[in-house]
Amino acid sequence: MFQIKGLDHIVIRAQDAEALVTFYCDVLGCVVERKTSPEFGIVQLRAGRSLIDIVAVDSEIGRMGGGPPGKGNRNMDHFCVRLETFDEDTIREHLKHYGVVGSQLETRYGAEGNGPSIYIQDPEGNTVELKGPPTD
Repeated sequence: MFQIKGLDHIVIRAQDAEALVTFYCDVLGCVVERKTSPEFGIVQLRAGRSLIDIVAVDSEIGRMGGGPPGKGNRNMDHFCVRLETFDEDTIREHLKHYGVVGSQLETRYGAEGNGPSIYIQDPEGNTVELKGPPTD
C-alpha cells in the first residue's frame, strides 16, 4: 500500500498555450517555473506547492492526446499525485491486486523536482501519474 501526500501537478493541453500561460500567471498569480524545448512543448507554472503544466497541442507531448481540445477531444492530459514514499515493488503489487497495470518506471520532473514516476489509467481512461519523493 502507499499513501498520497497531495496533488503534484496537472497537465492541460492547449490550442493557444501562450494565452493559457498568460491567464494563469496574470489572473491567478502563477509564475513560470520551467520551459522545455518548443518541440516538447511544456510550460510549467508554479501554483503554490503544485504545478500547472501547459502543453501545446501541436507539440510532441500534445499530439499524444489526439486532436485539439473541443467537443470529443480532451484538454487534460493527466494529473499527478505525490506519494509519501515510493517503493516500486510495493506499488506494483498493490496495483496488480486491483487489475491495474502501470507504465514503465521513469524519472520525471514535478513540483518538488525530479523523482520516480509511474502512469496508470483510471476506469474512465484518465491518466494518473503516481510520483515519489524528489531524487535530486
